[in-house]
Amino acid sequence: MKDTVFYTKKTLNIKGRVLDLKKPLVMGILNMTPDSFYDGGKHETAHGILSQVEKMLQEGAAIIDVGGYSSRPGAAAVSEAEEIRRVTGAITLILKEFSETIISVDTFRSQVAEVSIGAGAAMVNDISGGDADDKMFEVIAKLGIPYILMHMRGTPKTMQSMTTYDNLMGDILGYFQNKVKILQSLGVKDIILDPGFGFAKTLNQNYELLKNLKYFNVLNLPMLVGLSRKSMIYKALDITPESALNGTSILNTIALMNGASILRVHNVKEANEAINLYQKVTT
Repeated sequence: MKDTVFYTKKTLNIKGRVLDLKKPLVMGILNMTPDSFYDGGKHETAHGILSQVEKMLQEGAAIIDVGGYSSRPGAAAVSEAEEIRRVTGAITLILKEFSETIISVDTFRSQVAEVSIGAGAAMVNDISGGDADDKMFEVIAKLGIPYILMHMRGTPKTMQSMTTYDNLMGDILGYFQNKVKILQSLGVKDIILDPGFGFAKTLNQNYELLKNLKYFNVLNLPMLVGLSRKSMIYKALDITPESALNGTSILNTIALMNGASILRVHNVKEANEAINLYQKVTT
């Protein structure tokens, strides 16, 4: 399936600014959590936050994704107040120093989303696809912002016991179709799909999903993939997350070949290199 068969939306409206997705973009990860699986606790000071953001922007990140609640299996629960404190502090700090930065807030809570947008964030990245907070879709519609709709079952604590599907691709497509219909009925115009690698999927299911990403082109929506240093890489290769950069670049390249528009990564430089080399082959 090529874009000549299914027209995929190639722009996002970010607070009146048009973000062009004709060339795939990189979203840089900024975890404000002490227990994220790869970079937990690395960005706890103002200097640490700004240094990391500056590095990612210089390396070509189009979006910075700020998260205050670790979604790794077994991660500690975080109160809504603490999550708001973590993400809004970072958002305010970033925009004071780098005022043009497009910030996404990684949250499944509508109140965190609303406060973060008020603090200057421009879009919401929701791992729960609205399932964790029944007010999320209404808040997104009210705010008129882009929304990243991810596929997951259960919660980060229960998701790996929920990996039985009648048909992996068909079930995920049905999930997206239902959620997109609701969002569009509420007036949400900018929806990005995220198939949710590692969320309620076995290692083999993750690779089946990656192989068949074009299956979702029928929805005509841009797709974000989050493969960076995940267990589907380091467990398959019997290495550590710290050693999984090469594997990340390889899988990101496959994702680009299969239609990904946004790469969500810890290492921006390498992701942009993958995009630039992919473009040499395809343009």
